[in-house]
Amino acid sequence: MSNLYTAEASATGGRAGTTKSSDGRLDLPLSVPASIGGDDGPGTNPEQLFAAGYAACFQGALGVIARRQKIELSDQSTITARVGLQRSGLGFGLDIELEGHFPGLSPEQGLELMHAAHGVCPYSVATRGNVDVRLSVR
Repeated sequence: MSNLYTAEASATGGRAGTTKSSDGRLDLPLSVPASIGGDDGPGTNPEQLFAAGYAACFQGALGVIARRQKIELSDQSTITARVGLQRSGLGFGLDIELEGHFPGLSPEQGLELMHAAHGVCPYSVATRGNVDVRLSVR
């Protein structure tokens, strides 16, 4: 299998540093949330970046599944990703929830679509077997 696209980003200074993509489109300060001992500065953090990427990727996978199943998704449909940082033994782990909002679909239809998208979304494939990802519909 060959890559269709490769993103490249570098971080300097860890959680309280900066992160920047090789093409310069992403150039962000990082701050540590107060809840994990940081100064809660104005920068973003790895969990927010992961949540944003996962939500966008999952929404894209959902669109593919909906088109395959000939289901019309409202352009107001959203995926909200919540990514928590947890202690796990001597290290850390992630806690992930994906919540869908699908105007015009029943909660059951929305959840069925989400389960199908969870089977093909690259983020879901990457986390499978490593992180429990909860799916819900608002």
